[in-house]
Amino acid sequence: MALRPEHELHTRRKSLNIGVGLMLGGFVILVMILTYTKITSAGFQIPASTAKGVGEQISVEGTN
Repeated sequence: MALRPEHELHTRRKSLNIGVGLMLGGFVILVMILTYTKITSAGFQIPASTAKGVGEQISVEGTN
């Protein structure tokens, strides 16, 4: 059984799908780079409220 040739619409959609995939991959890489940069910066501290007691307690004035 022979395969039918691709329809012209599929050829056009393929290039759009490749473009969307590249943009999505670029966005994921951008988020990873920003996360890595933030974590490796000198002033990064995990808030004690989300670190289960590991970290520095920071008091905020005006709250009890």
